[in-house]
Amino acid sequence: MVWVEQGVEHFPRRLFIKRGVYYYVRRVPKALQERFQRQRVVLCLHTRNEIEALNAANRLSVQLDIAWNAARLDAMGFCTMPLPIPTVQTATTPLQPQPTVRLSDAYQIYVRLKGRGKSKRFFASTNRNLGYAKECLGDAEIMALGRLDAAKFRDYLIAKGLTTISIKRVISTVKAAVNLTISEHGLDCQNPFSRTFIPDVGEKKVRPPIPVEHIRAVQRECMRIDDNNRHLIALISDTGMRLSEAVGLVKTDVHLDTPIPYIDLKPHPWRSLKTATSIRQIPLVGASLWAARRAVSEARGQFLFPSYANREGCNANSASAGLNQWLRRRLPTGCVIHSFRHSMRDRLRAVECDPTLIDEIGGWSRQSVGNGYGAGYPLEVKAKWLEKTTYRILEK
Repeated sequence: MVWVEQGVEHFPRRLFIKRGVYYYVRRVPKALQERFQRQRVVLCLHTRNEIEALNAANRLSVQLDIAWNAARLDAMGFCTMPLPIPTVQTATTPLQPQPTVRLSDAYQIYVRLKGRGKSKRFFASTNRNLGYAKECLGDAEIMALGRLDAAKFRDYLIAKGLTTISIKRVISTVKAAVNLTISEHGLDCQNPFSRTFIPDVGEKKVRPPIPVEHIRAVQRECMRIDDNNRHLIALISDTGMRLSEAVGLVKTDVHLDTPIPYIDLKPHPWRSLKTATSIRQIPLVGASLWAARRAVSEARGQFLFPSYANREGCNANSASAGLNQWLRRRLPTGCVIHSFRHSMRDRLRAVECDPTLIDEIGGWSRQSVGNGYGAGYPLEVKAKWLEKTTYRILEK
């Protein structure tokens, strides 16, 4: 049974609702009121979920019963240790006000503290993911969000047709933003988006590696056409670089007048790198060496691929769309520009390259903590194994 009095909903089992949030209330036994210096116990349960509130109320009742029974025994002389007074809010001690912080505030805090040095992609994805949360839950108060809200948000993303991987990525951003906001404001609540169960939904796209004969054919075609876009494709084909890594290169990143030509891949203001392990030196061999020489010689400014990168930023999405359109007629179904990176890992496996060296060449995350110690493999060792993966092609 529920009744309403002055805008407050009351429930059995010592619960009431205020502004949609459940509170626990219980009168202190009269004989103990002087000892505990209060007449009632009032606690905010920080949830809008009735089941969660009932469970929390039951646990609190058990704890209070234990404390009060111990106090009665102590008054009769059966306890030797002094009992602490429970630190609970009462009707005579008002609840400490918590700041009103909403999802929109979480977005602002997250981009302000985490966005330094990040690319436009970071801000776009954060805005999109937090935008999904606001579409589903409204600009809700962080303190008022509960597990049911997180489950509702998950179901909302499933209904939008997102795959499991995409849902995990979206919820991960929202969870991180809410975590940071709770910490920054010192909110007395848990993150409802933690440990949200996400079922397997949608069809996972598997990018197949590119067969050897197709890689050879594309490299020959790149040498025949010999323009900036073909330089970009050929550079990726024998290095396994990410497209965004290659697009953001400048002349000073490419070292051709050394015993072993290489790319010194590092972050720039216009292009960050995905992970710390992405910072690496990549030997130039085969078609990639040809492409680097041609791109450097043809460059009119500092950027090797000025159609997609400048001091304002790096547009890898535009590059991907244009290059994939050209590659679509030359590669098997499902293969795209990023498939060259997948293929490089298989090519290195085929020549029995050590997995740790494969990770270092491609900038993949290391599989163990120990692999992160030391300076890594020398450039000549990486070059030796990359040379084994190259194919004989006809240069112009």
